[in-house]
Amino acid sequence: MFNPEAPPELDVARWLNTDDKLSLAGLKGKVVVMSVFQMLCPGSVKHALPQAARIAAGFEDGEVQVIGLHSVFEEHAKQGPDALREFVEEHELPFPVAIDAADAGDLPKTFMSYEVQGTPTVLIFDRQGRLRRHYLGQVDDIRLGAEVMALALEDVDSPREASIAIERRLAAALTDPNAHHHHHDHEGGCCGGGHGHDHHHHDHDHAHHHHDHAHVHADSAKAGKGGCGGGGGCGCG
Repeated sequence: MFNPEAPPELDVARWLNTDDKLSLAGLKGKVVVMSVFQMLCPGSVKHALPQAARIAAGFEDGEVQVIGLHSVFEEHAKQGPDALREFVEEHELPFPVAIDAADAGDLPKTFMSYEVQGTPTVLIFDRQGRLRRHYLGQVDDIRLGAEVMALALEDVDSPREASIAIERRLAAALTDPNAHHHHHDHEGGCCGGGHGHDHHHHDHDHAHHHHDHAHVHADSAKAGKGGCGGGGGCGCG
């Protein structure tokens, strides 16, 4: 069973845009923002990757590490390593990009181990390496920036009580995405299906703990649009 307190390590076939082989274990001490994308996913290209670039530019490298994870579950022949390298250069992505390792059935291993449902997806890890946010689809810049900042304010060895206090202040300051109607155009939607997927927000925060190893996953339906569904490796539908 997936445990956000001790999430699995990245399973990477190759790194681009860096000479280092990064790992979640090696990045402990920083907040890590991982943008899971496909280069042919319109929502990834139009929204998620530019947003990841803004996050990378807005925070110091020693505090926040942005990573791109190219997780291909469709049109593999068009999204190979050489094509991705050209894509990264063309779009001048300013952060390391990992190629998700494929299993025997050509499904991305990290994608599957994190139970990701499609692209784009944003995963946010705190300084202790715990998964604290899991977003599918388009995320509002202000919300994402505020949540990254809140995690950056936590100490590396922050006790649970301090994390809970920050989470509660954050929840009080940010509006509920379900309480307002957000308009999103459909140009950044999924290829092939003619419609996007609802944005889902899974909280892995400590304010919602009932005991040390239990987490409540809160789905926020219809807070955003623009994703490619990857459940079970199927195409956008």
